[in-house]
Amino acid sequence: MSKGNNKKYSTIHYHSYLQLDKVLGAQTLRSEELDQNPAHEEMLFIITHQAYELWFKQIIHELTSVIELFDKQNVDERNLGTAIGRLERVVEILKLSVQQVRVLETMTPLDFLDFRSYLFPASGFQSFQFRIVEAMLGLPDDQRITYHGHHYTTAFPPEQQNALKEILKKGSLFNMIEAWLERTPFLKFGKFNFLEQYKTAVDAMLEKEKVAIKASSYLSEKEIEMRLKMLGGTDTYFQSILNREAHDQKRKDGDMRLSYDSTVAALLINLYRDEPILHNPFKLLITLIDIDELLTTWRYRHAQMVMRMLGRKVGTGGSSGHEYLMETATKHSIFKDLHNISTLLIPRSELPKLPEEVKKELGFHFSTKTSS
Repeated sequence: MSKGNNKKYSTIHYHSYLQLDKVLGAQTLRSEELDQNPAHEEMLFIITHQAYELWFKQIIHELTSVIELFDKQNVDERNLGTAIGRLERVVEILKLSVQQVRVLETMTPLDFLDFRSYLFPASGFQSFQFRIVEAMLGLPDDQRITYHGHHYTTAFPPEQQNALKEILKKGSLFNMIEAWLERTPFLKFGKFNFLEQYKTAVDAMLEKEKVAIKASSYLSEKEIEMRLKMLGGTDTYFQSILNREAHDQKRKDGDMRLSYDSTVAALLINLYRDEPILHNPFKLLITLIDIDELLTTWRYRHAQMVMRMLGRKVGTGGSSGHEYLMETATKHSIFKDLHNISTLLIPRSELPKLPEEVKKELGFHFSTKTSS
């Protein structure tokens, strides 16, 4: 401690530092409270869900800091590394959350029925913190499955509804990543036109595949025709990257969310990931995909657990139980556009070579906002 620091530090005990009296005293069994007949498995049920809420709090803590890092004029390499590290922590927490379902599944359906009637109308749908996580990541309102036909925020009191609206107003991680991608200095380099070079490479790749299909000795004429049709060309799904108007139409139709420029930047980062300067940007995009994938996995495992415990019964909160949860697993993807970049990838052998001057121009500072 420096001599100029006169701050005094008092000692503290492990028990009081963690406020264990509060934490360990927060498990009240309703089966015991209301019926004086405690259901043994209710303790596991409460602790498991409390553990989820604690991890949600940590995820919110990490996402808040990452959004702040990206909500700046410039995102430099050090901040990018910090953001990746914190998002990787979120990935590990979500892995743990998926595994935690297995602990809950040590309770049998009959065990659950011993106390299920005491839970009405409580439901996991009412987890305010999980809704914060979804909002901070960027799950849009128009993509959400409704709650009894109503907006999802109707499950919360007015002050919590306003808090969720405020999160969306400030900007989600999705918004920040989109702005960061739009401003990455990877798209315009003098005479080097990435999209022109990419289209030429795609045409060459598709032509090779067409020749290989037509030359196949084990495919019938019908199968050859079918495979050629499936292969498509630059006028099919590649249109979303080669034609701004086609991309914008897909956004209008709800098939894509990322802007055209941010999608092109994400594609370039994926294609040239081996360039040292693009290692961290690529790592960031992969980490976001991991988070999205693990959230989908968690929702799916939750749905399977509910099917195992309740079958086709209605959930305690009044939802359709298993069906509702399965629908969220398939529709509540946030970064699906980053997943779909794989559709547009081409082999390394077909990759246009970056001119040396382009490599030199690649820098570590990425502007996220238009300067005034």
